[in-house]
Amino acid sequence: MAAQEPSHDARRRSLAPLSRLLPYLKRYRGLVGGAIVSLIIAAVTTLTLPIAVRRMIDHGFNGVEAGMIQGYFGMLIGIAAVLAAASALRYYFVITIGERVVADLRRDVFAHVTTLSSAFFDTARSGEIVSRLTADATQIKSVVGSTASQALRNAIMAIGGVVMMVVTSPKLSLMVLGAIPVIVLILVGFGRNVRAKSRHAQDMLAEASAYAGEQISAVRTLQAFTNEGMVVGRFGAAVDRAFEAARSSILARSILTFFAIFFIFSSVVAVLWFGSRDVLTGAMTAGTLSQFLLYAVLAAGALGSLSEVWGEISQAAGAAERMSDILDEVPQVTTPAQPQALPAKPLGAIEFRQVSFAYPARPDMPTLTDLSFAVRPGETVAIVGPSGSGKSTIFSLLMRFYDPLEGSITIDGVPLIRADPLDLRARMAVVPQDVAIFADTAGDNIAFGKPGASREAIEAAARDALADTFIGNLEHGYDTQVGERGIMLSGGQRQRIGIARAILRDAPILLLDEATSALDAESETLVQTALERLMKGRTTLVIAHRLATILKADRILVLDGGRIVEEGTHHTLVQKNGVYAKLARLQFERGADAFQAAE
Repeated sequence: MAAQEPSHDARRRSLAPLSRLLPYLKRYRGLVGGAIVSLIIAAVTTLTLPIAVRRMIDHGFNGVEAGMIQGYFGMLIGIAAVLAAASALRYYFVITIGERVVADLRRDVFAHVTTLSSAFFDTARSGEIVSRLTADATQIKSVVGSTASQALRNAIMAIGGVVMMVVTSPKLSLMVLGAIPVIVLILVGFGRNVRAKSRHAQDMLAEASAYAGEQISAVRTLQAFTNEGMVVGRFGAAVDRAFEAARSSILARSILTFFAIFFIFSSVVAVLWFGSRDVLTGAMTAGTLSQFLLYAVLAAGALGSLSEVWGEISQAAGAAERMSDILDEVPQVTTPAQPQALPAKPLGAIEFRQVSFAYPARPDMPTLTDLSFAVRPGETVAIVGPSGSGKSTIFSLLMRFYDPLEGSITIDGVPLIRADPLDLRARMAVVPQDVAIFADTAGDNIAFGKPGASREAIEAAARDALADTFIGNLEHGYDTQVGERGIMLSGGQRQRIGIARAILRDAPILLLDEATSALDAESETLVQTALERLMKGRTTLVIAHRLATILKADRILVLDGGRIVEEGTHHTLVQKNGVYAKLARLQFERGADAFQAAE
């Protein structure tokens, strides 16, 4: 999103961001057409009322034509009926359009977010993205579903009222029309200021929402460290900043409304004074003056309302701009125009060739440097090393969340940058160190690994991951809601759900990132056995800090500073007395000391 900042100032000078809504409106031409027709009928009907009033005053109260007054009142009731029907239809059409357009826009923005590269999420805050999908979309819905039609109706009423004023009395019209250029200048001048302030207010609100979402998602950590006061204070400060920004925007809109209404109705008062003199001298009938005044009031009211809705439209332009920022974000990892197909029969061969990489957010801190290694089909390779050595980065590059700065990565001989990322990731199953559990049922969380899987397949995967026992003890078994982020499950249970998800995926390449780290000793042994059965015939990469889990690996790669410093089996690496041997001594001796202390 930051990449779009340079264009903000240019777009603030106009309502151009709202043009992004035109393709959505074109999808519903019927609804838009119905809204415009009903709006025009309502406006035209309203503009006929002053004519009816003039005839009633000039003729209805005349003793000769007094019998016609009933007909005039009947005509007014008929006009009111047409106006009511047209207004009701307009309301139905515009509200439906607003709901439909914003639903489509939210869906498209969310769909685009899911395609963005990991580099985008390294700096973007999820709470701010959600704010754009909710608060900003609601602002746009208000304009598309109501304000825009009001603006169009007021524009028609203002133009129609001015035209009828000129027809009724050209002399008096000059007095009213003289105020219009002043009003237009005020609208344009203050409109720019309102748009800028509205954008700033929306940014401040998104910042507060992002902070609140982040703290709520980690509320147990917040409470464990007794930081309630600090967090509430920071959120309160963010809310106050959002309030001050909103108040500044409201003040600008209020000033805009004041000047517009003052100039409009001052001109109407002046017309009433001069018009009354013409009636007294007989140059104009009372009905004609009434008709002119009604048209002047209609035009003045329309222009006054236009000044109010102009501020709302400016706010919507700011909201549309913020959502456009996301839609305009270009993924750094893209699908080639003509992707190279992976072999129909997957082998699972992996090769890194002189790969160097640094995260986009930290370009001056290389994570991998000139890294080269190959994994044979069906081989189990463990990757160990101190924190920050680049172990997890290898997984991120392999799943093409990022592209290397130098070198190449291939799977079954196909360079990753030439393959479709979706096809590539479909051949992998991953169990991360922190398994993502969704606010859904236990069964659906497992099925996330293979959408559409049968209940039998889900339960079989749970059995292989040794998750079926605790799932069976839940209140509704596989249909039990496990809460947001799996809050109703223990750490080990969440980990086994993640393992079951990977088993269900049945992919030729397994990526295990501390897959048994959250399990107790007994469960770890059983799950390790299940994983060993699953790994047969599959290429497996294992990231491990606990070396006891990788003793049976075919090979162990030892990383340090983004480079492979040692390679071999557990026994050969211990004999080398290098980095791995040091890690092994620290872990196994510490474990033995702990065991002896417990004895």
